[in-house]
Amino acid sequence: MSDDRPVGPKIPDWTEPPVPDMAPLEGRYVRLEALDADRHAAILFKAFDGHDHVWDYMPVGPFASAAQFHRWMRDETAKDTILFHAIYDKDKGAYGGFASYLRIKPASGSIEVGFIAMAPQLQRTRAATEAMFLMMRWAFDAGYRRYEWKCDALNMPSRRAAQRFGFTFEGVFVQATVVKGRNRDTAWFAVIDKDWPALLEAYQFWLAPENFDEAGRQVERLADLTRLVRRGSDPAQGG
Repeated sequence: MSDDRPVGPKIPDWTEPPVPDMAPLEGRYVRLEALDADRHAAILFKAFDGHDHVWDYMPVGPFASAAQFHRWMRDETAKDTILFHAIYDKDKGAYGGFASYLRIKPASGSIEVGFIAMAPQLQRTRAATEAMFLMMRWAFDAGYRRYEWKCDALNMPSRRAAQRFGFTFEGVFVQATVVKGRNRDTAWFAVIDKDWPALLEAYQFWLAPENFDEAGRQVERLADLTRLVRRGSDPAQGG
């Protein structure tokens, strides 16, 4: 290959990682388990009930009834392209949301976390953060090279969350899709395997019981711990 036609470096000993087996993921504050309509739909519908804003940027919802929500969950969990976890908050002793693996591409070593819905009771908790950590850790332990986060570019809470979790902003795809009859520009974020060792240390430090006072308030902010790991910042929010 000539110098003026460069190609990417070889990846030594590359093997495709497995598709997630959806075995439970157990943490200190949270447990993730395969979402099941018969087990989880009624509980989660109650957790989401009265909080329609949860669905503002989602491709589905809000749901008019528990039966409608159950049907949707049953149909979605029957697919093999989106793999959903139910999120159980151990501190509260309750299920508070779900999150999924999607766009799973073992041949490329790429996987996305998304389709995340968290009821207010779960938002801004140690359990919510640990849920994201456990899913990320599984992906890199399994051998994935790239872990993606995508959201509506207008969804600033999601963009802030991505940056807090250590994802690097990669740009906005303009007019990427249509959701609920509206244009959606999509913001892209990613963590790659080279980022992971330092992010692992940041998460382990943040999640340690010593990082919280008697009222459960954090001592060190996760965003401060992940800032030095990110390869770039989201210009919409700085830092």
